[in-house]
Amino acid sequence: QVQLEESGGGVVQPGGSLRLSCAASGIVFTLRTMAWYRQAPGKQRELVATETRERVTNYADSVKGRFTISRDENTVYLQMNSLKPEDTAVYYCFADDIFHYWGQGTQVTVSS
Repeated sequence: QVQLEESGGGVVQPGGSLRLSCAASGIVFTLRTMAWYRQAPGKQRELVATETRERVTNYADSVKGRFTISRDENTVYLQMNSLKPEDTAVYYCFADDIFHYWGQGTQVTVSS
């Protein structure tokens, strides 16, 4: 079993930055992909960024050039720069081995 715990959400003005963290605990040595998803009110959950164990990254078009995913041992980060109001959402950490694991989510609000 794997547990994921996110931190780093909050309220920021447009153009600002935030860094999200997600720490994995439990049986973590078999984890493959770690990723961030987000879900805005009234919308479906969408993929934001992924990083595989081989350090291959992938980003949603809407965040390319603004967000950076990185991974350090059992922690995955999401550096978010040049934030826009449309980035407002609950951000979820995801990881997989033969199962899928989700964190509880952390709220990010971009508002002036």
